[in-house]
Order: sequence, then structure tokens, then C-alpha cells
Amino acid sequence: MKHDGFVRDILAAPERLAACLDAYDDASTLDDLAGARRVVMTGMGSSRFAALPATALLRSRGVDAVAELSSTGLPTRPATELVAVAISASGSTPETVDALARHRGVSRTVAVTNDPEGALAATADVVLPLHAGIEEGGVACLTFQATLAVLQLLAGRVTGAGPGADDLRPAVHAAAALRVSRGAWLDELADRLATAATTYTIAPAERLSSALQSALMLREGPRLSADATETGDWLHVDVYLSKRPGYTALLFPGSRFDDGVMAYARERGSAIVAIGPTLGGAAQHVPLDGTDDPLVALLVETGVTELVAAELWRRGVDRADPALVP
Repeated sequence: MKHDGFVRDILAAPERLAACLDAYDDASTLDDLAGARRVVMTGMGSSRFAALPATALLRSRGVDAVAELSSTGLPTRPATELVAVAISASGSTPETVDALARHRGVSRTVAVTNDPEGALAATADVVLPLHAGIEEGGVACLTFQATLAVLQLLAGRVTGAGPGADDLRPAVHAAAALRVSRGAWLDELADRLATAATTYTIAPAERLSSALQSALMLREGPRLSADATETGDWLHVDVYLSKRPGYTALLFPGSRFDDGVMAYARERGSAIVAIGPTLGGAAQHVPLDGTDDPLVALLVETGVTELVAAELWRRGVDRADPALVP
């Protein structure tokens, strides 16, 4: 992985998202998936994270859909009425290639990948390229963004109720505006996370991918301790940790349980950073354009953590942090 390349990737995200959406202006590549009633999505790491909101959308519209780890020892059984969607940015993730191969010849097989000529694509009936370009930093940020977009488009085509590419286009402007605004909030946020023993990331179930990806960015780049929780579940499994002095979390608002999290934060003096909408009692607020639209929030909000992860990674390299020495 390369820090400078990671920064260039992050800054290129708006134009790469626009290119991905342009490629799917004509949704005919998705036509074969319309009307599917059973869908399994499989992947590892960021690829599976991106599948979570898409399968949630499908279930909300009456489709039997699940996102599973390609490494599971109890995979979904192949079936003629099943659409199996395998996700791998590299197109060569061994667990994911093997998972899709189990479905070949029985289920309808789909590959979502940044390498349409790779091993995963060769196993699929339908190939959906990510059009994310090269990731110079070796960190799945551009491909994560593109995977979110393509899977949302796939889910929209399956149900015939959208979203389409035009519905996702406001995220391009919001992503660009976030990067322009970073001088106003980035140093403060980096200083805050640099002193946290662990950074917790919290997001609604329908956007849990944002919390999971954000925690991964902090672990993968600057090698910092980070963990993710769903907002409602936080009140049952992580609330106890907020009793510890110095508890620090990034909260992606939008859950009906946000007020419960913030009530504990105010009572216990926890530092909660609100990403997007303003929340009373937040220690810091990072503004995001358009996040009243859940699709914009889904595609854009992880850019905050990517930017702060890049800054903390730079600081670690500058001080010769042994965890960052090749």
C-alpha cells in the first residue's frame, strides 16, 4: 500500500464515481436480473460491506436477499431460481471465485468486479464492471464507492423501482464538495482520533457499510484500533464502553436511535463526531452536502474517514511509527 497513492485515489473519487454512473446510464446490462426473487451476494472485506445495503434494499421490497462471507463454511445452496452475485474488486479473490464457482451451471451467476477479464468474470453469466480505474494506493476506496453504486443499481433493476444512475448523481457533487471543505475540519478530526485508544464507528443498519468501511480505513492505512457497530445495537452492545474516559466515536446519523446514543454521550462526556447532519451534544460536526438523501450519504460519507485515515497515516510515517514501516 502507498500513502501518496491513497491520497490521489481519495481526491479522484468524485470523477471516478461520475465515470461509473456514466457507464450505467444504459441499464440494459442489468436487464437479465429484473424480477429475480432470490439473491445471494458474496464477498470478502469491503466487497461484502457494500453488499449489505443492497441486500437490505432488496429485502425491503420483498426479495429474499442475503449478503454472506465468501469464506463461510455454510454457504447458500445453489438453486435454479437463485441469482448469485459475487463481488471482488480485483476479480481474483480466491474465496469469492470459489464461492461463485459452486453456483455455476445451477444458479444465475453475476460477477461485480474491476477486472472484467479476471477469474471471477470467467465464472459468471453476467459481468458488471466497476469502472473505478486503477487504485494507486492499493486500498479499496474507489472500488468500494463503485461497488456500492453498482449494487444499488442492480437492486433497483431487480425490483424495477430504482434507483437508477441519475438518482445517484447528486453524490458526485457532494463528494467533490466534501474534499473542497476538508481544510475546515480535517486537522481537528485527525487530532481527536490520534489520541483515541480506539475509534468506534456507528451507522444505521441500512448503511452499516459506512461504519464497517470507516473502521477498516483506520485499521488498514494508519494501523489504528477501530471497530464498527450498528446504531440501535450500540445501545445493547457498545454503550458500556462509553463509561471509559476518552471514548471517541464517529456517528453517521439517520437512525431513529441516534438520540439514544447522544443521550449517553452527553451524560458521560463521550466525544461523538457527527458526520453530515448536526446532532446536539456532538463534540465535532463534519458537514456533508445532500446527506438528507440516504443514497448520497451512502456513497459519500466514508470519504470523511478516508481523508482522516490518510492524514493519520501521513503523521505516522513522519514519526516513523514502526507499525507503518514496510
